[in-house]
Amino acid sequence: MARKRPQGPSGTLAVLEHASQILKGNPLGDPHVRKLGVWLPPQYDAGRARRFPALYDLAGFTGSGLAHANWKPFGDNVPERAARLIREQKMGPVVIVFPDCFTALGGNQYVNSSAIGDYADYLTREIIPFVDREFRTLPSREHRGCFGKSSGGYGAIIHGMKYAKYWGAIADHSGDACFDFVYRHDWPNTLNELAKYRAPKRKPGAYDARREARRQGLAQGKDDGRIRRFLNKIWHKEKLSTAEGHAIMNLCMAATYDPDPRAPLGFRIPFNAESGEAIAERWRNWRRHDPINLVAKYRANLKSLRGIYIDCGWRDQYHIHYGSRILSQRLAEAGIRHRYEEFDDDHSDIDYRMDVSLPFLYRALR
Repeated sequence: MARKRPQGPSGTLAVLEHASQILKGNPLGDPHVRKLGVWLPPQYDAGRARRFPALYDLAGFTGSGLAHANWKPFGDNVPERAARLIREQKMGPVVIVFPDCFTALGGNQYVNSSAIGDYADYLTREIIPFVDREFRTLPSREHRGCFGKSSGGYGAIIHGMKYAKYWGAIADHSGDACFDFVYRHDWPNTLNELAKYRAPKRKPGAYDARREARRQGLAQGKDDGRIRRFLNKIWHKEKLSTAEGHAIMNLCMAATYDPDPRAPLGFRIPFNAESGEAIAERWRNWRRHDPINLVAKYRANLKSLRGIYIDCGWRDQYHIHYGSRILSQRLAEAGIRHRYEEFDDDHSDIDYRMDVSLPFLYRALR
């Protein structure tokens, strides 16, 4: 089936280069000079005095902002979708910002981490003022929102909690929540992948489980060298297997949720890499970042938002629909107004849900 071409004006995508002082010297050696995409609606050039609400698109894991402006075979990219929704009068014109927050660990969760970099500060203290200076946005939190899916959805809800002075409304599509369901069950697969980089290599025969579990700080979640060897291998590949992709994702989450400058790689993992036994102290650090455990702490910030939108497919393969339900329940119990929807789909290819969230954000921020 041929893809329908967009009908009518599609707006303008401006691509700027931004040199970040906050990301300079980041722990992973990632670039501090990055391209920033900013989509301007067709109405932007109609009147030089008019200002517009701004929406920030937080990409999911392994994604980056400008990728959301790429051509898509059977659907709209984000600029095309926004232009269509404006033409259909389902929302008014907005500026959409596409920040680049990719890292050598495949992405981040839009928080500050001593093991990855201070990406929350990068967004709020550098990119927001930069965009407000360069473009005719309505430069206040009442007219600024963020949205995203998966890790981007997590970033949106966390920013609504911790950084509400910058954001007036957020939209969270299938954002990570209830870490006990979302992450914990996948760690055995990650440990199996890391075991390929164990040294010395395994040999058949007797195995001293007690001694091996105590090697080189493994009981404290430290790396005995296998994680470093895994990353060095991955960083020299262009194509990752599914198992490798999930492993680097879990390591990225460890660097996000449990950074430790004293550890060999600057972070710890929540399981003994040899025995697989959970490390209670380390997992507690992860759970401190779980949105379902943060509602009460940030109740006042969440209540100050002009709009909170959350949705999830009820067949999500990462079980995020359970976390989303708990999050919605916790919000309701705290008296926080929000809109929660579910739909018949899984975690993949759900950009069409922005047909709901973008008009929601516009109405909250206009």
